[in-house]
Amino acid sequence: MAKLLFNLRNVPDDEADEVRQLLTAHGVDWYETRPGPWGISTGALWLEDASAYPEARRLLDAYQDTRRERARDDARLHGRESFLELLARRPGYVLPRLLAIVAIVALVLALPWLLLR
Repeated sequence: MAKLLFNLRNVPDDEADEVRQLLTAHGVDWYETRPGPWGISTGALWLEDASAYPEARRLLDAYQDTRRERARDDARLHGRESFLELLARRPGYVLPRLLAIVAIVALVLALPWLLLR
């Protein structure tokens, strides 16, 4: 019986191509379903044999760890910083904006109860 391995919703084409190549290179039997014409259903990569799932998942997890590290290295190379790095470097810039976000969320959540009293 087939088993879903990788949902292709919001996946860049280069990543999907690399996953296809990875599965093929390691001899994993897979097939692909294409997204529906109106965007209701998404494409996915499926395993033909569910018993191959643990090995395929291990390969996919290792690939995604490698891709994440490449993306982080690329971001650092181009001068982009993480939220925590920005917070440590410019707390006077981040904290007021963070407090404003929290206040807006609290207002949005509390306003219906205040208006319906």
